[in-house]
Amino acid sequence: MKKSLFLYLFIISVLINLFTYKFLSDKNLSELKTLKSENKKLNEDVLKFTNQKSENDAFILINNDRAQNYLNQKDIKAFEEKVKQALLTYNDSKEGNIYTGQIKMGNQKFVINNMKILNHRWIIADYSNGELWGEVLLKYFVNDDGSISFELLNTYLYSKDLN
Repeated sequence: MKKSLFLYLFIISVLINLFTYKFLSDKNLSELKTLKSENKKLNEDVLKFTNQKSENDAFILINNDRAQNYLNQKDIKAFEEKVKQALLTYNDSKEGNIYTGQIKMGNQKFVINNMKILNHRWIIADYSNGELWGEVLLKYFVNDDGSISFELLNTYLYSKDLN
């Protein structure tokens, strides 16, 4: 009787181990499939964002060799910073930055917040007075003395939401 009890216990333990092994191996395969599909989706997202970034970077000075050759600048990063600072100094005016194309409304003046140098000639920027927001397209020139001058090409002030 003792032998048969041990035999039954052995068979039950083997069956439990077999079912446990089968369950865990199926679970691992399922998790592996899920991870592979998630990995594939993440790789597609990375590729999409990389392509989108390369499309957006097509319109910046640092990636435009022809514009860099036209400017004949050794350090493009320093040149970009010089142009940005030249434009941002107009924010200090009491009437606001004249290159926003907007006049001061009440106590709040329009100032340029952010800008992007597109090439050797154009800048796109956004501006605001704290309540209203707009965008401006500027043309810039490097003068013979190394100073930077600007010309307003077009500006757009978004309407204030009434909702």
